[in-house]
Amino acid sequence: MRLLLVEDDNHVAAALSAVLARHGFDVTHARSGEEALQALVPEGNGFGVVLLDLGLPDQDGYEVCGKIRKRTSTPVIMVTARSDVRSRIHGLNLGADDYVVKPYDTGELLARIHAVSRRTVHEDPASGGDSSLRLGPVRIELPTRQVTVDGSVIQLTRKEFDLLALLAQRPGVVFRREQIISEVWRTSWEGTGRTLEVHVASLRAKLRMPALIETVRGVGYRLVAPAA
Repeated sequence: MRLLLVEDDNHVAAALSAVLARHGFDVTHARSGEEALQALVPEGNGFGVVLLDLGLPDQDGYEVCGKIRKRTSTPVIMVTARSDVRSRIHGLNLGADDYVVKPYDTGELLARIHAVSRRTVHEDPASGGDSSLRLGPVRIELPTRQVTVDGSVIQLTRKEFDLLALLAQRPGVVFRREQIISEVWRTSWEGTGRTLEVHVASLRAKLRMPALIETVRGVGYRLVAPAA
């Protein structure tokens, strides 16, 4: 996914860009509001998410968010040290899709990025209600929550489907265990790790493709796209 990072502090931007790159993101760094707005022309310019720091040197970050929303529907995550509820509500009212308060946990930030981008896939009106993911013989129909392998329907539980859809939207990207638990089970890691392992094993068995979901030892899981 292409991600636009709007951050005037070069040291912060460099460190965060390195982390995002390790998780499969193609990061473009904009140092000001005007640079960010230019990068989004035309109509979002292919970016999947905008990570917008509010402390910019040339324009108020809230103002930049409003301008972005007028130009494109690209998801915007605001990043700021302002933790009061009024600031968060103001940002969301201007069209931000999410709001992260500094200092933040990198895992949480990654989870929020994936969450807003996934919502966009589900809600994209250009899909005409026919959004699907194709991975070799595997086809995942997002609106109907149906999975087929070589045309045969595979019966999955709700959580099995959610887990597969999450991994399939970023083939090759490693998802941390904590992130998967947060997004699929909407809870914390404690006590849920074994549940995740069971669901991964079940998916491998039902799809009859044990190599489809790869375990990255000590980190999490990633989906390895099969040959067509």
